[in-house]
Amino acid sequence: MFRIRDFSRFTRVSIKTLRHYDRIGLLEPAFVDEGTGYRHYAARQVTQLQRILAFKEQGFSLEAIRELLGSRLTPKALARVLEVRRLELEQQLDADRRRLDGLVARLREIENGETPALPEVVLSALPPVRVASRRARVANLDDGVEELFEALERDVAAAGVRATGPPIVIYHDRDHRDTDTNVEVAVPVVSEAARAGRSAIRTLPPVPSAACFVYAGSYDQWSEVMRGMLRWLQARRLTPAGPMLEVFLQFGAGGSEGHRIPHAYLVDKTADFLTEMQIPVRVRAGSAPTRARPPVRGARSRT
Repeated sequence: MFRIRDFSRFTRVSIKTLRHYDRIGLLEPAFVDEGTGYRHYAARQVTQLQRILAFKEQGFSLEAIRELLGSRLTPKALARVLEVRRLELEQQLDADRRRLDGLVARLREIENGETPALPEVVLSALPPVRVASRRARVANLDDGVEELFEALERDVAAAGVRATGPPIVIYHDRDHRDTDTNVEVAVPVVSEAARAGRSAIRTLPPVPSAACFVYAGSYDQWSEVMRGMLRWLQARRLTPAGPMLEVFLQFGAGGSEGHRIPHAYLVDKTADFLTEMQIPVRVRAGSAPTRARPPVRGARSRT
């Protein structure tokens, strides 16, 4: 038997830590003197302590280590536990790489005197959304989107299925076009909606990771914001992985009477417009999950 100070010395684990392990039931002394209260440890407990330290070095919490040691795992079961931990560590590394890429990009911009990419861009996971939608190839983007929205909102209002949530524009072309554009407009509908006139009812699939940026004011900023987002993605080595979406969080909608558009999204002044751009991105398999988003998505050119 070794007294705690001797056990501490040759295992290089502090007395405070050994006492803590005892309190939480992770490594109890082999013997406690009832008269003095001194803790004593057996030589065989060195191996147990080394296992604890090894698991701790691999990032397991003390609670998880206690469960692992108490469950008497078979080699196969232990391998499964370690595989899960390996994936978690890979996720952490990937998240740290993205943060490092972002910091390096900002430093490079500062050193070169460049206009910085948008710092407020965030990666978010987008939930599925039940929508009514219309898709068409339009000759002129702004006019075509407005006409599609007018028809869509009429259909949704007539069917009485409009749900709370901002409108959405989805750009299906691989590159941006102001003419001959393959575009889809959508508005959220109630989950039980089955039809809305000539507009389709479908569920927008979830997006595991999207670069999202919210800007206020006129839509004249669109091109500048888009260039900033693309620079932001390039600096972080992220690749677009699907159609870009635009969400109208606040917008003007002249002649919207009878459309049942939630009033929270309608404003009178251009300065109060609030728009979010969402670009789905491809993140390496096994990477860290992005910040979850509430079930709201949205659009462009609502005036």
